[in-house]
Amino acid sequence: MKVLGLIVEYNPFHNGHLYHLEESKKISRADFVVCVMSGNFIQRGEPAIVNKWARTKMALSAGADLVIELPLSCAMASAEYFASGAVRILNDIGIVDYICFGSEHGDVKTLDYIAQILVEEPESYKSFLKEELDNGLSYPAARESALKKYTAHSINIPQIISSSNNILGIEYLKALRRIKSSIIPLTIKRINNDYNTENITGSISSASSIRKYISTSNSTSFDDVLAMTMPKTSVDILFEEFSAGRGPVFKEDFYHVVTSLIRKMTPEQIRNFAYVSEGLENRIKSAADTAGTYEELVESICTRRYTKTRVQRILMGILMGVTSKDLDMLSRFDSPQYARILGFNSKGKQLLSQIKKKSSIPLVLKLSDFIKSCDPVLKRKLELEILATDLYVMCYKNPAFRKAGQEFTQNIIIM
Repeated sequence: MKVLGLIVEYNPFHNGHLYHLEESKKISRADFVVCVMSGNFIQRGEPAIVNKWARTKMALSAGADLVIELPLSCAMASAEYFASGAVRILNDIGIVDYICFGSEHGDVKTLDYIAQILVEEPESYKSFLKEELDNGLSYPAARESALKKYTAHSINIPQIISSSNNILGIEYLKALRRIKSSIIPLTIKRINNDYNTENITGSISSASSIRKYISTSNSTSFDDVLAMTMPKTSVDILFEEFSAGRGPVFKEDFYHVVTSLIRKMTPEQIRNFAYVSEGLENRIKSAADTAGTYEELVESICTRRYTKTRVQRILMGILMGVTSKDLDMLSRFDSPQYARILGFNSKGKQLLSQIKKKSSIPLVLKLSDFIKSCDPVLKRKLELEILATDLYVMCYKNPAFRKAGQEFTQNIIIM
């Protein structure tokens, strides 16, 4: 029995995801597929377009066998902590043989070589890094220069570490090395559209372009554009959610509540939230007092040091009350994890029986039972998950589905 692990967001599940899933199964020759998937908020500091249970249905319909939730504290974190949390779960459930990720570079050996340097930090690399930092370079620029010197320009470092999926892949490889995992890493070269591209360009288009198309069109049923870019099952599930009034959900839907919270706070209070430092609290306060849209709010806060993604994470952290203290407790590499099951099929049911025997972390099938008995760190992680969903559903178009507590009432998806 060979088990493949995938780390995903599926926001929403499209043809590029299907290609990655099928090619990953092919090159790993895996019999089973386990996905670790972000919940209702994703790594870029945005809400998912539809809820995690709908996206679980998409994954299972496309060939995944078991979907496990990546806790919010990892799902909405930097690439390093996102990767570390997801890899830890796949490693600790005790059944995964392979991890396969997409990358622009397409050569896992080169990416793993870079990961090895960054984890082991050989003396000469550290010397190069210190030299560049002493010259006044920012840490990312200093790291790039140090890597170029250490590898003696034998590989194209700037090209590799300027590409988002290469960066994330290197973080997966670093995480595997850090915990000395026996899981074998594989990569598939990405094809066609860059994930940030905002225009649909063909049958394989980015999730960003699909979300933009949905946000700017009035489609309420299956149409030719989405039929071209997504599997029919995914489109059907998407519009089932839309028809019920459970989406689409966009970051702009949170403008009023986020801005209201910030306007009620002093800069000193804002400073307590995660990722807020170096006087940014004043910039956040000023932006909230003047911005008329969510986009204006984000753009007014951004600086060269604070990117759009980081600012969006800060704003969602303020929305959920995630403090710097929470961040220190929840984001450590050794922070305890759990395996929260979102859905499975008949093959996934077989995997669950194996996980129960081999997992070194708790398996969460019924949240209400688990949260009563878990340790304080796990309890705080779950409390944030519960709150995130309670806030997420407030943006549903249909008021009948805005009730709090859906983390306790929603059943696991079984297909």
